[in-house]
Amino acid sequence: MVMGVMAATPEGKPRVIVTHPNRDKAVVQATRATVILLLLVSAGLVLIVTIGGWSVLEGAIPVQIGYIAVYLTLAFFAGRWNRGVLPVASALAVLLGIFALVAGPSWFSRDKTGFAEPAINSGLLGLLTLLIVPVQMLLVAFAMRGFQQGWNVELERREPAPRAEGYSDAPPHPA
Repeated sequence: MVMGVMAATPEGKPRVIVTHPNRDKAVVQATRATVILLLLVSAGLVLIVTIGGWSVLEGAIPVQIGYIAVYLTLAFFAGRWNRGVLPVASALAVLLGIFALVAGPSWFSRDKTGFAEPAINSGLLGLLTLLIVPVQMLLVAFAMRGFQQGWNVELERREPAPRAEGYSDAPPHPA
């Protein structure tokens, strides 16, 4: 797959073709697709929990909206083969996994009388919040696997300079 090409100069010098050999491998493409899918699933789960619990969430709404925006941005850049987003996605996934692990049981506690009822059942919000944890663990695993696969490796290849017509392949031997 040719990603970037420098045009040949008017003097007829060879042009440089930059290729990314690791990106053509099926396992690398599957890893990239999995990372993008996990980022989108994470953003979707956080969005559902945010919308469903909007009326009872107090201080977490800006953080959740920030996570959604950042995860969508990371998915975009992972789709463009940007290897630098993978460690960032892993670090944010660890933090979100911890937040979800701590917040999940509190949704189940709200399923009793005396608590304000969110738009979605508290038990379902608790389940969705706890579902975020294994998704984040998978995201960390696949992002680190993608980081090891060398998405950024580039090889340069030069095309030979075009030959002028009328000349042979080798110069004449001096007598």
